[in-house]
Amino acid sequence: MIPDPSLNVLGGALASCSTNPVTGFFRDGHCNTCLQDRGSHTVCAVMTAEFLAYSKYVGNDLSTPRPEFDFAGLKPGDRWCLCAARFMQAADEGCGPQVHLEATHRRALEVVPLEVLERHAVRRD
Repeated sequence: MIPDPSLNVLGGALASCSTNPVTGFFRDGHCNTCLQDRGSHTVCAVMTAEFLAYSKYVGNDLSTPRPEFDFAGLKPGDRWCLCAARFMQAADEGCGPQVHLEATHRRALEVVPLEVLERHAVRRD
């Protein structure tokens, strides 16, 4: 698998999303992607209780531990490289989590318009 260039939606270098828990298609802490990443795990999202409940309801349980996959389950506040289509679905339903634009891969733009990502961007004070 050959990773796509590590660029974010703002055109800069892709920042780390999370190493605790370790996230990313390549499990490198970044929302890097490649041709084989069919889910486009490119959106660096900040988990909320509302989003985790919604995700579980629609069949993508991210909160339940799965020891067989060395997955402790996510909790509010965790960052995770989320599937772009899952993010878009949640945003359309009004429960999209916040995102870190600097850590969101530019390939997310193939699924999610930049304006939607910007509406959910973590604000800097």
